[in-house]
Amino acid sequence: MEHVFVRDLVEATGGKLLCGDPEASVARIKLDSRQVESGDLFVPIIGERVDGHKFIPQVLDLGAAAVLTSEHDEVPEECSKGAWIRVEDTKAALQDIGCYLRARLSLPLVGVTGSVGKTTTREMIAAALSAKYRVYKTPGNSNSQVGVPITISEISEQDEIGVIELGMSEPGELTVIAKIAKIDMAVITNIGITHIEQLGSRENIYKEKMTIQDGLREDGVLILNGDDDMLCSTKGKSGVKTVYYGIGSNCDFRAENINLNDGPATFTAVHGEDRQEVVLGVMGMHNVMNALAAIAVCNENGMTMEEAAQGLKTFHGFKGRQQIHAGARYTILDDSYNASPASMKASLDVFKTLKPDSRHVAVLADMKELGDKVMEYHHEVGVHTAGTGVNFVITLGEACHALAEGVRSVSDIPVVEFTDKDEMVSYLEANLADGDCVLFKGSNSMGLSAVAAHFIEKSNS
Repeated sequence: MEHVFVRDLVEATGGKLLCGDPEASVARIKLDSRQVESGDLFVPIIGERVDGHKFIPQVLDLGAAAVLTSEHDEVPEECSKGAWIRVEDTKAALQDIGCYLRARLSLPLVGVTGSVGKTTTREMIAAALSAKYRVYKTPGNSNSQVGVPITISEISEQDEIGVIELGMSEPGELTVIAKIAKIDMAVITNIGITHIEQLGSRENIYKEKMTIQDGLREDGVLILNGDDDMLCSTKGKSGVKTVYYGIGSNCDFRAENINLNDGPATFTAVHGEDRQEVVLGVMGMHNVMNALAAIAVCNENGMTMEEAAQGLKTFHGFKGRQQIHAGARYTILDDSYNASPASMKASLDVFKTLKPDSRHVAVLADMKELGDKVMEYHHEVGVHTAGTGVNFVITLGEACHALAEGVRSVSDIPVVEFTDKDEMVSYLEANLADGDCVLFKGSNSMGLSAVAAHFIEKSNS
């Protein structure tokens, strides 16, 4: 934060300054007491298992400039360091601070949401925009009701445009986040079934995703995946410009001449009479779609498609998301960061184009948060897996039994199932052969990232 003082925080939250200097400057916002440094504001969040208020003495000893509290009406004698601001609810106060700081910013913000692909799309938009602008982007996965206010607080006066990720896991959450961010442009990547366990149906997910417009300025831009069956006919709210991207004829930004074979994707971007050759540093049709979203954002911010294409060349993915490791023994596609049915299918489609003459071994683990139809979705992915032409399937987890059955229902591809990760690793060590191409894909909680790392190291040893 720049030029923010304790008095500003009191004003933003409508709180009461219990003690401390109202003119003291505040540098950053921290939720984790272990990360507090001199000059920070510590916001104690009350969680299911831990109440952050218990760490207030600790953060003051570390030099925190200020703390919020909803549990004190006066300051304990032994803890009179720093500024104490009394608020009714620390989480709501953090959001109020986010709104206050957003109102002080004049730069345009692009908000990205969707069931899958938010983070990659955010990164590709930022890369494309960087060909012309100084870009701020959401760090890590700070896309929640507490993460977005902190994201807003970290935007500097030197930044010219921001790209922020807006997440959602429960009804009403995206509205709260969008109203904090007050975005100028909204991108919705797709409507899938991630979080269907909490939201009940794909239709409900669609309704929730559309609430990103609750924070979209009245004359803003809504950029939609025109190939998504639920977004292709969607129009933005009154006064908002709607732009579509995809390969369909209804799309304002289209991809033609797509080449996905054995390496980074290439295509021709088409917008009206303009055409631009695009060479990506990442694989897969889904990344062609992400690139089109980025090109659309750039166009709406005064950039040419040529400039956007130059910026896109700088994006090469990141750890755990379709990273290719060509070692001495194996070629590994590490996509272990997380998984949904849509991303699992996309990963398998990329995998089949990699090293076509090699044996392809798909190591697939359970997908989480899929609700009552969890087994049905896994079976569906199994059928898709069989159709990609992989040679061998290894599964980890109870839900993946349905995936294995899906493979067996339409093919005679060998499938070996495991519920114990260590047993699976031992099996892979004994059965992978030099020259194999191996995919690791599953929900983050299944721990495949460590397995992938183990075989990447083994391949290079």
